[in-house]
Amino acid sequence: MGSLLDSTPAKVTVHPSQFPGAVRRQLVAALRAGNVPPKFLYDSVRQTQKWLEVHQAHSPSRINADVTRIYEAAFEDALGQAGQAVALVGLGCGGGQKDTRCLAKLQPSIPELHYVPCDVSQAMTLVAREAAAEHLPLGQVHPLVCDLAESDDLGQALDEQLPGEAKRLFTFFGMIPNLEPDVILPKLRALLRVGDQLLFSANLAPGRDYRAGVERVLPQYDNAETRDWLLSFLTGIGVPETAGELVFGIEPVDELLRIFANFKFTQSQAIKLDGELVAFEVGQTLRLFFSYRHTAETFAKRLAKHGLQIVFSEIAESGEEGVFRLVLLD
Repeated sequence: MGSLLDSTPAKVTVHPSQFPGAVRRQLVAALRAGNVPPKFLYDSVRQTQKWLEVHQAHSPSRINADVTRIYEAAFEDALGQAGQAVALVGLGCGGGQKDTRCLAKLQPSIPELHYVPCDVSQAMTLVAREAAAEHLPLGQVHPLVCDLAESDDLGQALDEQLPGEAKRLFTFFGMIPNLEPDVILPKLRALLRVGDQLLFSANLAPGRDYRAGVERVLPQYDNAETRDWLLSFLTGIGVPETAGELVFGIEPVDELLRIFANFKFTQSQAIKLDGELVAFEVGQTLRLFFSYRHTAETFAKRLAKHGLQIVFSEIAESGEEGVFRLVLLD
């Protein structure tokens, strides 16, 4: 028997960046260029479930108590900066676990509190909505389906959904590793108004030796759950697992290092997506996934380049993850 929440209609706003035609065109163009934009790995109920299984098994925030501590410290710090009306905007909200913990911290002290779970996956926004219902009336939860990397007017969409007087507390958890920093950071800066805050997490390379630190965390990616998640995307578009081999590795990009997962075709393959033919030849590589690993120094340098300043930071004892509060650079 379903819960009351299961029978409550959800009003979900879909930004044009996630309209079906735009999404199909982007996928076909990306596959022909030899890569998969990160959002497509989360873009169905099936993919969402498989990603949640990866997160449950390997995310430090789920299996390391000290990582949980650094998020709690960040939420406490943000609470000290909050006003009477606050809108928590979860950019790339995923299942909303961290956002929900932040809401639990804010809710007793904020007279007017709203939550916008924002993700490229409608399924994810609804999972986050359900999680938030523990702390907020559903009328104060506003799911938004949007691709931040493909949108220049997200601020306008938020203006239409939220009270104008509300201070905005943005969260951007677990996102920066899978996006090009010089593309996404200007978009984040454009969203911030004076008085707004951005809580931001970054996956870090532990230890003093940058490459050795990245090698140390590689097993968090090269594992059975992650392989199943990535390969399920391929089978979902009509590419059988037997058409090639999934290979993980580490590569340099500018001064940064990133982990990648490439599918190398050992058989030629052709698929049709909405009438468009996409062909892969033997020996061709399709990049399915990448994840940048920063150091505290490279991270601060990139932020300053794009007008963002760290005003609070907490790094896990493992050195593998940090949480930061950012504001506009003076």
